[in-house]
Amino acid sequence: MNRIKVVLEDKGIKQVWLAKKLGKSYNMINSYAQNRRQPSIEDLYKIAKLLNVEARDLLMKNANIND
Repeated sequence: MNRIKVVLEDKGIKQVWLAKKLGKSYNMINSYAQNRRQPSIEDLYKIAKLLNVEARDLLMKNANIND
């Protein structure tokens, strides 16, 4: 799970802008934002750089992990 949508909203950045900067379709970025798909590690780092945040800030912590 990721927090891309939350970070975009917090920064006032549109998904269309991110799609253009990454060279991806709006539909792909929207899939990331809606957690229907997860970006590759490489794309996650690119997104973090574009949004001026740490990659870990784009990831949700899951307190319910049972091992």
